[in-house]
Amino acid sequence: MKKQHLILLGFILLKFILQYFAINPVYELHRDEFLHIDLGKHLAWGYTSVPPLTGLLSKIILLFGKSVFWVKFFPALFGAMVIWVVWKIVEELDGGIFAQILATVSILFSVFIRINTLYQPNSLDFLCWTLLFYTLLKYFKTDKNRWLYFSALVFAIGFLNKYNIGFLLLGLLPAVLLTKQRTIFKNKHLWFAALLALLLISPNIIWQFQNGMPVVKHMRTLAETQLVNVNRSDFLLEQLYFFPGALLVLLLAFLSFFTFKKYRIYRVFFYSFIFTLFIFTYLKAKGYYAIGVYPVFIGFGAVYFEYLMSVGWKRYLRIPVVLLPALIFIPVAPLMLPVYSPKQIMEKKELFDKYGTTRWEDGKIHNLPQDYADMLGWKELAHIVDSTFMLIDDKDRTIIHCDNYGQGGAINYYSSQKNTEALSLSADYINWYPFDEFEIVNVILVQIKTDDDPERKREREFFEEVKLTGKISTKNAREEGTSVYLLRGATVSINDILREEIRSRR
Repeated sequence: MKKQHLILLGFILLKFILQYFAINPVYELHRDEFLHIDLGKHLAWGYTSVPPLTGLLSKIILLFGKSVFWVKFFPALFGAMVIWVVWKIVEELDGGIFAQILATVSILFSVFIRINTLYQPNSLDFLCWTLLFYTLLKYFKTDKNRWLYFSALVFAIGFLNKYNIGFLLLGLLPAVLLTKQRTIFKNKHLWFAALLALLLISPNIIWQFQNGMPVVKHMRTLAETQLVNVNRSDFLLEQLYFFPGALLVLLLAFLSFFTFKKYRIYRVFFYSFIFTLFIFTYLKAKGYYAIGVYPVFIGFGAVYFEYLMSVGWKRYLRIPVVLLPALIFIPVAPLMLPVYSPKQIMEKKELFDKYGTTRWEDGKIHNLPQDYADMLGWKELAHIVDSTFMLIDDKDRTIIHCDNYGQGGAINYYSSQKNTEALSLSADYINWYPFDEFEIVNVILVQIKTDDDPERKREREFFEEVKLTGKISTKNAREEGTSVYLLRGATVSINDILREEIRSRR
C-alpha cells in the first residue's frame, strides 16, 4: 500500500474514533434521530419531513438492531467520505502529500465533527455537495462527458436525501453563465444527464404532488417558526465559525482563482460560492445550510498554499500550518461539541451565552444549547410510559398518543414494550395511526408542559378514567415537565375524533 493511502486510512480511522467520543455519554439520542429511525419502519417515496433516502438508511440500521453504534455509524461514514473526496480533489489539482494532509486536517478539526455526531440528512447532504464539486472539476479538467452523468447521479442522491442541494444548483447556474464554461449548455450530454437526474428523482416529485406537496407546508412552517428568528448578518458571521483553523486556507483558495493561472478554469466554483451564499442570506437560512460549499475550497487552498510554500525558508512553515486547525479547534471544541455534561455547561454558562451557543431557534437564550436539551429525558419518558402501559388490561386496543414527534420516536426507541407504536399528529407519525386495525379504547397521552389543559378537561368527557401517571423530571431537558396520562375506557369513537383532527391538520 502506498504511503499516501496509509496516511489517508489513518485519518479515516481517526475520524471514526473522534465521532464516537465526541458526545458525553450523559446524553441520549436526539429527537430528530428518533424520527429518522422510525421512517425505516414505513418505507415510502417521500415523507413530510425529509425525502425518501433517510428511510432506506434507517431500514438498514433497524436490520442491524438499531443500537447507538449503528445510529452513529452512517454520519461518521459520510464524514469520513468527505475527507476521502477532498483528498481526491487535492490529487486532481496536482497537490502533494502536504496539501492532502493540510486539507484533511482542516476538514477533520472543524464543524464536521459536530455535524457528524447526529443521524440527520446533513452529513450525507454535505458529502453530496462535495462530490458534486468533484465530478464537475473532473469534467472541466478532462472534458469527458461521463462526469456529467456522475454529476447527475450525485445530484439525484443528494436531492433524495435533502432538498438543500437544490440551492447549490441555483448557485451554480448563474456562475456557469459568467464563465467560459457556459459552452456546457451546448453539450447534449448535459441535457441527457439532466434528464437522468430528473428520472431518478421523479418518484419523489410524484409522491409530493400526490400528497399535496408537504414540502411546501414544511418550508412555510420552518420559515414562520425558525427562520423568522435568523438575522442575515448572523448568518454571514456564523460562516467564520465552521472552519476556524482553516480560514487562511479558505482565503488562499478564494485568491487563487484570480492569482493562480492554472485555476482560472475553476473560477466558476468561486462564483457559485458567492451566488449560493447570497441566496441563503436573502432567504435568512440557518448558517449551517452552507457548510457543504467549503470542503472543495479547502482542497484548492491547501494546494495553493503548498505551491506558495514550496521553496526556501517558507517550507518550514508547513508543520505549524498543518497543526493550526487542531490547535485552534481543540480549545473551542467544548463550545461546538456535546462533550460537557449539563452541569459543566451551567458552570460555564456565561461563556456559552457569550458565543450564542445557548440561543435556540426561538431566538431566546436558554440553559443549554438546543441540540443538547433535545438529548435529555427520553429514557425517563419511555420508563413512565412503560409503567403506565402495565396498568392497562386491554393492551391490544391501546395507542400511545404524543404531542410531538420527539416523544413518539423516543418511546419507540427506548420502550421495553414493542407491540404498540407511539404516534403523534406531528411530522410523519400523523400518517401511521392504526385506524383500520382496531377501535381505540385506551390512550396513553403524552403532553408537553406548556399545554393549557393540565387537568385534561377536554378528554374527561370521552373516557371513563383520566389519570396522571408521571412527569419528566430530568433537569434542563427540553421536555422537562412533560406529563403522561392514562385515558381508559373510551365512551365515544376515538378513531373518528382523531380522523377529523388529522383531516383538519392536513
